[in-house]
Amino acid sequence: MKKINDRALLSHYIAKYKIEELVGEDLLRDAFLSFFEKDSFVMEADTELRYFYIMVDGKVRVSYGFENGKSMFLKFYQGYNTLGDLELMKELPVLCNVEAVKDSYFVMIPVERLREDGFQNVRLLRHLVGSLSEKLYATINNSSYNYIYPLPNRLASYLSEHISVGNEIQLKSSYEEIAQFLGTTYRHLNRTFKELEGQGLIRYEGKKIYVVDAAGLRKLSKNLYIQSI
Repeated sequence: MKKINDRALLSHYIAKYKIEELVGEDLLRDAFLSFFEKDSFVMEADTELRYFYIMVDGKVRVSYGFENGKSMFLKFYQGYNTLGDLELMKELPVLCNVEAVKDSYFVMIPVERLREDGFQNVRLLRHLVGSLSEKLYATINNSSYNYIYPLPNRLASYLSEHISVGNEIQLKSSYEEIAQFLGTTYRHLNRTFKELEGQGLIRYEGKKIYVVDAAGLRKLSKNLYIQSI
């Protein structure tokens, strides 16, 4: 983590995302802007949560580690989001590893200050409850579909959610990230793309995908809703 001593940039992010309305002017007096390089750890499991993380730019990957050394990918977050919600509320050690997928910026607020004064802020409490509910729903939703449905159905659902005007899809995530998100390997994902292309549903060129048969793609998706990354 690198602390950024740029009050103008900090003020820019605070104004852009209306952070003062969320946490209040008093708590922002202790806030600072931090920078995490790509591939660095933002949060590490089993460590003490010292700051509440408000992500204002970048992209991170969240994964849960097991005692046998393996880990389970949970979610990508990008743009504006908050991290440490559960640990803040329950006073727990950090539960998951969070790694920067891109260079990322965070507004950081000391946890002690939030626990002393922040819980009197109804707007902040509503945000925390809403954020936790949304993350729980997304995790259960995506994990369940990844477990139950074959990859062609999951990929069709993912693509259906990204169709834009002209039946084109411009993927913003890498194929490796999409494979992790859908609970598969890069090779299996690539084979499934070719399978959908062979069925006349799509045609893909790099990260641009042309939907040839939108109705057929949606039928294959079985009306699943895979929350996008």
